[in-house]
Amino acid sequence: MSNKIVVIYSGGMDSYTMLMNYRAAGRDVHAVLFNYGQRHLKELEYAMKVAEGLGIPHKVVNMSKMGWELLGGSSQTDKSIPVPEGHYEDETMRLTVVPNRNMIMLSMAIGYAVSIGAGTVAYGAHSGDHAIYPDCRREFVDAMNAVAQIANYQPVKIEAPFQDLSKGEIAEIGKDLGLDYSKAWTCYNGRAKPCGKCGACQERIEAMEYAGIEDPLEYE
Repeated sequence: MSNKIVVIYSGGMDSYTMLMNYRAAGRDVHAVLFNYGQRHLKELEYAMKVAEGLGIPHKVVNMSKMGWELLGGSSQTDKSIPVPEGHYEDETMRLTVVPNRNMIMLSMAIGYAVSIGAGTVAYGAHSGDHAIYPDCRREFVDAMNAVAQIANYQPVKIEAPFQDLSKGEIAEIGKDLGLDYSKAWTCYNGRAKPCGKCGACQERIEAMEYAGIEDPLEYE
């Protein structure tokens, strides 16, 4: 199997850890970044800085028009919908679900993998996502992997290496790798500082505490 791997890289804590973990393992990492019309581009800016700084080959896919026109009903693509505050277990966090996002991104990443001869596509779904995001659950990953085996002449494997890990356990991997989490943005808001109140911030704070890491980002 090819040592090349395409990593869907958002710039958040999970995908940053995944990217760096594959890199540390000696994989030939190629990153693909998506502008799907999300509420802000701060995560994407963080991702670009990391990829450029490390010389990681990367592509930025602009689907912003698709996001605004087709992927509605989410606080992440519709600025008229306020970002909910609270924990990921709260029902209100369903407002952060972007319809079919991961299927669209994986489909494009699979095409990119075929074009560069990569045998694997990876994304950063983890166990904390399962309750809210259907496209992070094992049955979705397995189904997409099955499709990726037959969709092209070249089969591609779909990996979600953090599928069964909590965000705290992901933070522990980052700690072992010596990662600088000031290079990862997690907040659903794109202000100067992370809000500390949205589900993404709360989960990051809990993960840092679990792993015994002092968060380098200053919160509002």
